[in-house]
Amino acid sequence: MFGTIFNTVMIIAGSIIGGIFKKGIKDEYQDILMQAMGFAAVALGINAITQHLPDSKYPILFIVSLAIGGLLGQIINLELRFNKLVNKFSKSNLAEGLSTAVLLFCIGSLSILGPVEAALHGDYTYLLTNGMLDGITSIVLASTFGFGIAAAALVLFSWQGSIYLFAITIVGGILILSSGLSILGIKKFKTLNLLPSLLIPPVVIFVIHAFGLRF
Repeated sequence: MFGTIFNTVMIIAGSIIGGIFKKGIKDEYQDILMQAMGFAAVALGINAITQHLPDSKYPILFIVSLAIGGLLGQIINLELRFNKLVNKFSKSNLAEGLSTAVLLFCIGSLSILGPVEAALHGDYTYLLTNGMLDGITSIVLASTFGFGIAAAALVLFSWQGSIYLFAITIVGGILILSSGLSILGIKKFKTLNLLPSLLIPPVVIFVIHAFGLRF
């Protein structure tokens, strides 16, 4: 758990530093930071998709996952519920920043493979590297959206206890890409309503292996 704890602490520390800087940053500087994070999210999303799609054993699973997960998310309306919850504690655009932080911190090769390497081989390299990157990212996000970004650390702490497959990384890459495009103002996507898509691949793959299905 050392690597995960380090990763979590780095996010909290980065959020504190960024939250302090936010008070003295002019609006035009906050705008450019938001643009920078938007482009970063787009780049990370594209990287996750192109890196893992060729290796996926079920290349169309991410399409099915997005379709089913999107419908479930829309029915539950996660986007609206999440925004209402965050707005109870903040009147700023924290909800947008927090959803982006959760995706950036939790969906990525280092965040997914890190716990696996630590558990199987005692190798904390991925998690320590990821912690440093997340610390820097949280400074940038918190300087724009506020200290509330630290709440993403709790999600990360829970997330890294699970083992996921390539299909989830592909879906996660698409969600990060969607978040980046929203930040840049190109088009506002209801990214949170697509979050249930992350649950579809494990269920489908479990069914495939449980019943010995072949495709």
